[in-house]
Amino acid sequence: MTTMEIILVTLVAAICGMGSVLDERQTHRPLVACTLIGLVLGDLETGIIVGGTLELVALGWMNVGAAMAPDAALASTIAAVVVIHGHLDVAQGIAVAVPIAATGQVLTIFVRTITVFFQHQADRFAQTANFRGIELMHMSGMALQGLRVAIPTAVVSLINADTIKSWLDSIPGEITTGLRIAGGMITVVGFAMVINMMRSKALMPFFFLGFITAAAIPVSQTVKLNGVNTDIMGNLTATLTGQAQLDLVAIGIIGACLGLLYTQLNPIFHKSQAAPAAARPANDLDNELE
Repeated sequence: MTTMEIILVTLVAAICGMGSVLDERQTHRPLVACTLIGLVLGDLETGIIVGGTLELVALGWMNVGAAMAPDAALASTIAAVVVIHGHLDVAQGIAVAVPIAATGQVLTIFVRTITVFFQHQADRFAQTANFRGIELMHMSGMALQGLRVAIPTAVVSLINADTIKSWLDSIPGEITTGLRIAGGMITVVGFAMVINMMRSKALMPFFFLGFITAAAIPVSQTVKLNGVNTDIMGNLTATLTGQAQLDLVAIGIIGACLGLLYTQLNPIFHKSQAAPAAARPANDLDNELE
């Protein structure tokens, strides 16, 4: 890995770390973080695959109040670097990401505890109307969150690819297999949580219809032609495979348009509940006149 790639990876990791506490641009989500790492390292396709696979695992990872979820940002950046830089399988990267996310959860709580000092200092600056000091405390807290992800990612980036591969190969197969199974179970739980939140009797038919349609489309198509050069056949197979993937995207766009049209035309989604009429105050003027 070149020096420029290490700098860019560290910068992306810092942005993802700050995004994990902002929850605004969703840069800490695996699909975004791994894609950016893949773009920096020149392997965008692998980054998207790792991010999409890890995103399924992290569907239910979200901070609720004071409860800290596993660190998706740290797991995403390190998993992408390990898979791309170490030339490993995606399943191995996901197996590494799960314990890293749990470790990052503890690290997140530690950093948030440290930032309490900056919050109290910002309160003191507010009492004296020191806006520059308040901004400095805010930036300091965000910088710590960025360093929380950037430093471990930079350390992994500095390690030789062969060393990373040898370390992972030294892990017993029972542990890696167990982590892969756990990752699959977490994926199912995340799917169930999302479906439970998005469940609607009026929209569930579109949900199941999408799965059925996607399963009906072949990933690749085979065409047998006699008397054609093998090089041409290879290009033809690649073209047909790309066409099948394009059909999935087209069906997704059509399904989104149909769902939007359905919600706009269905009166169920446009019921307006009139506000209850306020009770008229009792008129006691007549009683007073009496």
